[in-house]
Amino acid sequence: MKSTCALLAALFVFSVSALQNAPAQAAARTDVYHVHFAKAALGKGAEEAEALKQQAPDAPMKGHYIVLRHQSGEDWDYAVIEHLGTKATINAAGNPPPAAARDLSAWHADTFVNGPAWPEFAKAMGLDDAAKTAGSVYVVSVYRAAPGHRDELEKSLAQPGSGTAGYVMLQHLEVGPWQFLCVARYSSWEDFGKAESADVAQTLKPDSGWLGVRNHSTYHNDTITDRIAP
Repeated sequence: MKSTCALLAALFVFSVSALQNAPAQAAARTDVYHVHFAKAALGKGAEEAEALKQQAPDAPMKGHYIVLRHQSGEDWDYAVIEHLGTKATINAAGNPPPAAARDLSAWHADTFVNGPAWPEFAKAMGLDDAAKTAGSVYVVSVYRAAPGHRDELEKSLAQPGSGTAGYVMLQHLEVGPWQFLCVARYSSWEDFGKAESADVAQTLKPDSGWLGVRNHSTYHNDTITDRIAP
């Protein structure tokens, strides 16, 4: 107990290799990512966006991040997913924001997750050639499994919906009241609309995404976004 308290007071070290608990059929989740949901303070939406586009000076993986902007769905305004490598360290001193950015946010939520190596993540999210994917649409979804249904939910979420240009599933490591975060990328708003139309016809198909989510989770939400960085 003493050593545990000391660790919590001083720092947390998350190692993906020690925290793998997914079914064997799931794609390898070898790296740690930091997920940041932010709600801008009243009248500060544009300024908050500019602040979130800037990585911290001591970011462990320069350029390894994506910033998404809410269009429809949950209450947050921005989602930032940043790659941290295979380990992440939090110091007791914290990571205070610059003074100019401190009052731009009304609230935020942070979660550490594991996911694929950066090249796979970047390709799925269209970041390997960002100039060509500027018109992409992203659906950000979080899920909390029903007790005893976590493996079944993960299996259901492992398959992307129709029409996606890229898809990643990230798994909770620390903080946050959910177990999985999925991001589906569509090449355009037109492709997104076509995919939504096609998925409606599959709603009641056995083991479909729609039924799978409702059979195995107690909570989920979806947010439609566009990308503002990089």
